[in-house]
Amino acid sequence: MAFTYRRTIRFADTDAAGVVFFPNYFAICHEAYEESLAAAGIELQSFFGEHAVVVPVSKSQAEYLRPLTCGDKISVTLTPTLLGPDTYAISFELHRLGPPQKLAARLRTEHVCISSRSRERHALPEAIAAWINAQSA
Repeated sequence: MAFTYRRTIRFADTDAAGVVFFPNYFAICHEAYEESLAAAGIELQSFFGEHAVVVPVSKSQAEYLRPLTCGDKISVTLTPTLLGPDTYAISFELHRLGPPQKLAARLRTEHVCISSRSRERHALPEAIAAWINAQSA
């Protein structure tokens, strides 16, 4: 089942035109990603150190449909998808809450799991694989 994160757009998220600065959409989505992992019981502070892996973004894309401005209430819905034994994607939808509720952006990131020491590909830790399966079911 997809995970939904709610948030208010802050002044610091916006640019001189008063709308969310385009890279900040990715920062907001990353907040939602972290909250989803925390809700699944994955404590980030210790998790990656214990498993000696990292899961950097290897690809990203975004489609901006409507501007978001300071004070807007939004929801970010994320759905991870397993791509392989060491890779996954996360699809994000950002909605400005209404009424009426309006889709503001779609983003997607792809991640690859690698050893933090060798930088070689590494199988996803069981907890991450379980998180993906639980969120995409």
